[in-house]
Amino acid sequence: MPPPKVWVFFYGSYMNPDVLHGVDIDPGKLEPARLAGFDIVIEPRANLVRSNQHAVYGVCAQATHEELDRLYAHARNVLGEVYLPEPVLVDLLDGTLRPALCYLCPEMAPRPAEADYVERILGPAEKFGFPLWYVERIRGFKP
Repeated sequence: MPPPKVWVFFYGSYMNPDVLHGVDIDPGKLEPARLAGFDIVIEPRANLVRSNQHAVYGVCAQATHEELDRLYAHARNVLGEVYLPEPVLVDLLDGTLRPALCYLCPEMAPRPAEADYVERILGPAEKFGFPLWYVERIRGFKP
């Protein structure tokens, strides 16, 4: 029997299927979604910070716990950032609410983002039809 999958909300470069395929994860269908109560920062990696004035756009996907462990071990060991899971409730763009895991980095030393990293987020943001104001918010992190 295949291992069970859980819903996860990806908001940074992990909403890019090419990035996920690069670490041998096939997320299947990616569903555009919105998470209220957070703002995005990219300093140098994408991360979410709590905010009662903002919302973040990303995608919901399904993954096994093994795949998520592998993905976030890559973030820790290769990228140098530790992301931890937190349960959230996201709005799919069709209005459906979905519980999901969302990975946040509790301590990230602020540094400028690299242009190619921001581009790996911008492409999917445009492809999934996120609002223009949000795409411009992401673009604003380019050096």
